Amino acid sequence: MNKILIIDDEENIREVLSGILEDEGYSVDSAKDGHEGLKKAESGIFDLVILDVWLPGMGGMEVLDKIKKTTLDIEVVVISGHGNIDMAVKAVKKGAFDFLEKPLSLDKVITVVKNALKLEHLKKENRELKESLFFEDNRITGSTPQIEKIRKTINQVAASDASVMITGENGTGKELVAREIHRESNRCNNPFIEVNCASIPDSLIESELFGHEKGSFTGAVSGRKGKFELADKGTLFLDEIADMSLNAQSKVLRAVQEMRFERVGSENSIQVDVRIICATNKDVAAEVKAGRFREDLYFRLNVIPINVPSLRERKKDIPQLAAYFLKKYNRGKHSGEAAIEKTISDEGYNILKQYPWPGNIRELKNVLQRISVMSDETVISPETIKYYLDETQISKAPPATEKCEPGKFPIFFDSALVLNDAKDFFEKNFIVKKLEKNGYNIARTAKEMGVYPGNLHQKIKKLGIDIK
Repeated sequence: MNKILIIDDEENIREVLSGILEDEGYSVDSAKDGHEGLKKAESGIFDLVILDVWLPGMGGMEVLDKIKKTTLDIEVVVISGHGNIDMAVKAVKKGAFDFLEKPLSLDKVITVVKNALKLEHLKKENRELKESLFFEDNRITGSTPQIEKIRKTINQVAASDASVMITGENGTGKELVAREIHRESNRCNNPFIEVNCASIPDSLIESELFGHEKGSFTGAVSGRKGKFELADKGTLFLDEIADMSLNAQSKVLRAVQEMRFERVGSENSIQVDVRIICATNKDVAAEVKAGRFREDLYFRLNVIPINVPSLRERKKDIPQLAAYFLKKYNRGKHSGEAAIEKTISDEGYNILKQYPWPGNIRELKNVLQRISVMSDETVISPETIKYYLDETQISKAPPATEKCEPGKFPIFFDSALVLNDAKDFFEKNFIVKKLEKNGYNIARTAKEMGVYPGNLHQKIKKLGIDIK
C-alpha cells in the first residue's frame, strides 16, 4: 500500500484530501506545518508528499529544498491558493513532480497522485535493475561437485517460499548463495534486505527488524520502517542468525510464523509477505542443545539447509576464482582506460592451492585485490604471491619485481604518505588483521578491540574494508 504525506496548515484541506486518497486505497498521514512535515518526510516511510507552499514556520519551498537535498527519493506535488506561472516553474525546477492550484480539482489530484506514484514505481524498478546488473558480476563461481550441488539446490528451491538456512565458515560466500536464491525466485523484482544480526546491539534489534513510531524511545524523533516491512513481497536475509539473543529470537519466531508484527511503540499490526533466508557460521544444532538457540525457531528456519564448503574443500576452484577476482579488480584499477590483462603463472596457482585459506574466499579476494593494486607484473610471479600471503613480511620491502613510487600507497611506510593517509592505512590493516583473527565476526572483533559493534561497523564502511 502506497503511503502519502499531506503537509498543509488548513485542517479542512488535510481532512478532504485524506478522505479522498484513503477512499482510493492509499495510506495517508498529515502535518500542519513545515517543521512537522519535514520530520515525517525524513522517516523514509512515504512514497509521495503533497506540499502546500504557504506554511507557518518553514515555508513549502524550503521544505521542498530540504527533501530534495537529502537522500530521500520521493516525489513531491506542490499546491497553493496563490499560485502563478512563476511559482509553478520555480517549484518544478526545484524538483517537484507537479504544481496544483487551489481550489483543488479532486479528479485532477487523483490523476496527478497516480502519475507521481507510477514514476516512483519506475524509479524503484530502475534501482532494482541496477542492483540486478551488479548481481550479474557476483555469480557463484566454480565447477567442483560441491558447487554444482549448491546450484542444483538453488534451482530446486528458488521458486518456493520455503525458509532456507545457509551454513558454512566465514568468508565462504553464504550471502552470495542467498542473493542467488532471491535472483532466481519469483520475488526477484522485489527487495532483497540484509540484516547482520551480530552487528546490532540487543537493545536496538527489535527496532531494526520491526521499526518504531515517533517518541517510542529516547532518540526516536520520527517513525521508521523496520527490515521486515522494507522486505515486503521480497526476501529478508538474516545473516549471523545464531548471534541473536534469545529475547530477540522469540520476537523473530512470532514474526516468521504469522508474518505479522507491531512497530516499537505501536499497537497496530502490520502484515507482510516475506521469504526468510538466514545464514550462520555456527553449528546451530549444537547451539540448540546448549540452550543458546530456540529449537522452535531452528525448525522454522531450517526447512531447506544448504552448507557452503570451505575453500580448502574445493581447491580445484581456486584458479577459476583467482582469475575472476584478478580480472575484476584490474578492471576497477584501470577505469576509464583499457585494462591490462594480468594472469597468474602455473607455479603461482600451485602456491595458491597449497595455502590453507583460513579466511576462505574472502581472504582470496583480498589477496588478489592487493596484488592487482600493488603489482605491475603482467604475469604474477610466485614470489609476489608468496609475499602477499606471508603476513610476517608486512614490514619488509616488496619483492624486486614490483615498482614502488612515492604516493603510490605501498604496503610499507613511504615518506610521501600524508598523515591522514598513513593513519587510515595502518588503521585499516589493524582492523583487517583483527577481523581475520576472529573469523570476520564483528561482535567478537569489537569485543577484543574494546569498541561497540556499531562503531566498528561504521569504521569498516569508512575504510572500505570488504567483509562480504
